[in-house]
Amino acid sequence: MLAVTSAPRIDAKKRAVLDARKRQFAKATWETETYPHRLNFYLTPPTGDIALEQFEEWAIARLKVLAELEACQFRNRSPAETEEYMKPVLEKYMRLSSNASRSSEVDAERKRDHYSHWTLRLAFSSTADLRQRFARLEAQLFRLRMQWDDARERRAFIDSLAMSWETVSEEEKAQWRTELKAATRVWADEEESWFKVAWENVPELVERRQCLLKRGVAYVHVREQSTMVVNEFSRQLESGLELAGRFLPRMDEDNRLSPILHHLSQSFVAPDAGYSESSSIGDITIPTAASIDGLSQHFPLCMQNLHRELRKNSHLKHFGRLQYTLFLKGIGLSLEESILFWRKSFKLVADDKFKSEYLYNIRHTYGDVGGDANRRGRGYTPYSCQKLLTEAPPSSGQAHGCPYRTYAPDNLIALLQNVGVTDRPLLQGVREDVGKQRFHIACNRVFEHAHKGDLRKVKEEGLWAASELDTILHPNGYFKRSFLLKNLGRVKAGDLGVDGPGVGRSGEGEKMEM
Repeated sequence: MLAVTSAPRIDAKKRAVLDARKRQFAKATWETETYPHRLNFYLTPPTGDIALEQFEEWAIARLKVLAELEACQFRNRSPAETEEYMKPVLEKYMRLSSNASRSSEVDAERKRDHYSHWTLRLAFSSTADLRQRFARLEAQLFRLRMQWDDARERRAFIDSLAMSWETVSEEEKAQWRTELKAATRVWADEEESWFKVAWENVPELVERRQCLLKRGVAYVHVREQSTMVVNEFSRQLESGLELAGRFLPRMDEDNRLSPILHHLSQSFVAPDAGYSESSSIGDITIPTAASIDGLSQHFPLCMQNLHRELRKNSHLKHFGRLQYTLFLKGIGLSLEESILFWRKSFKLVADDKFKSEYLYNIRHTYGDVGGDANRRGRGYTPYSCQKLLTEAPPSSGQAHGCPYRTYAPDNLIALLQNVGVTDRPLLQGVREDVGKQRFHIACNRVFEHAHKGDLRKVKEEGLWAASELDTILHPNGYFKRSFLLKNLGRVKAGDLGVDGPGVGRSGEGEKMEM
């Protein structure tokens, strides 16, 4: 017979949870991340708390870096040119200071790097194509950072890795020195240092006959160590992306994170770029309704297409009007001049119909009418390339969107030829970019060809910082850069500008290069 106990029975359904009043004083169940090295294999996901704004902003900054790195590859830049181009980009968006710098921001920079990597890892693990692109670009970024890292810090980082290699002892060096030098092609002034690894881990070196094989062990020169580290980084990242892809469906339950991750994955088509008022030329000259035809030579193809359709048909449908109005607003066209421009452009429309059907939308776009939020926000902001590339494509009779995406390849080439782009190698490059859905790269390719002489002058004379020559991600950024390049000498001399000679607020006496 069982003995009766007076101990209280514990309900199995009750969970042992911490008292809410004591929770704030409890010790965290995870360890605070430490970052002893500038380089990171990102093996452990971050466990700290950050704001949602930081979660998104840090990821967007990293995405811009990866986009510029991919653009270098698409433009066939050499490794040396890529290094030179990427240094200011990384300094601007993802700076990582060395331990020797004694910067107070070292931990904050490395935390940002850690969190942004894992955010993008989640965002780009949904499909095999995104996983492949992300792993390739992250490996390239890791390789660049490894090359730039201080030799001592790089050695400390490599020594901290659990890599399956062993340094060749002095006795083995003495025994195999002649064969080691011959197999690994060591030059007279190179370091005589090797390490041992299983030959299965270095199949590319075995294939190229750049290592010494002894009893299933590959003797590899230390110069190849960086390549092995990058390969191991790629292998572990690809494995981690597979795991993240299986975990991703659970993220759909979190209505805070899933929209951000979806937006980031869409931004891999073309990174999102918010409109900046610096894209306006209002500080240089005053655009008017009468000057739009002349300024249209500086427009990107999407806006040139809308302008040509407007001049051809004296009309644009709603989404085309909205896209074009916002673009003109972004270059500095005032509300009054915008109304005048549209009224003259819609010359087949009666005044009463224009006022009743079109005028309000123009004023609403500028924030002149509408709710308090619309007026306080001064209306809508101009559309970025990312928005044009991810919106629904235009239907019959519509002309909005990005032509590189919405036009068939043959029709796109015909449109480019109609606006003056006739170089055959360039058109072939555009066709290849569009075929691989690199729409914003095709647009940048056309821009660089049209301004190659001006861009060469800017680079040779050091007139602009390298960060001002980033990949164009916004139609208004395209216009501003084109306008400045074509009027380079006049802007530099002060002949063109609101404070320049002969240029008043009304724009009289102003002669821009057309």
